[in-house]
Amino acid sequence: MWSTVIAVAGTLLGGALTGFLQSRGERRSRLAARADEKARALRTALGELVAALGDHRRAMWYRELLRLDGADREAFEAARAESRATRSAVTAPLVAVSVIEPALAQAAQQAARSAFDLRDAPDRAELAARRERAIAATDELVAAVGRAMA
Repeated sequence: MWSTVIAVAGTLLGGALTGFLQSRGERRSRLAARADEKARALRTALGELVAALGDHRRAMWYRELLRLDGADREAFEAARAESRATRSAVTAPLVAVSVIEPALAQAAQQAARSAFDLRDAPDRAELAARRERAIAATDELVAAVGRAMA
């Protein structure tokens, strides 16, 4: 009789242990899948943000050169419209990066502010310096993402 009780208890404990281990394995798989999806979404958002920031820097550079050179009103207004469109394009990926990985929000916002700061530079030298700071801020954002994903 004792051997039967021990056999039944062993079978029940074995089944419970198997179920527990299977549940833990499934949980690990779900967590790994979520981490992979988060990393994929972050890479996508970062790529879109870096591209949008580059487009905006280029548009602002051109717009500010026109302003500093005293270009005609029509050319300046066209460049201004372009810079507004590129600034608007920064918003969605900036929010996405900040929401997907809140630890990167400050670096992402700094990169965006640096690109926006090309506006109203007093001269070409300052415009070039601001552009270099904007590029450096974007590079720092990319480095921060690399550290966060490591």
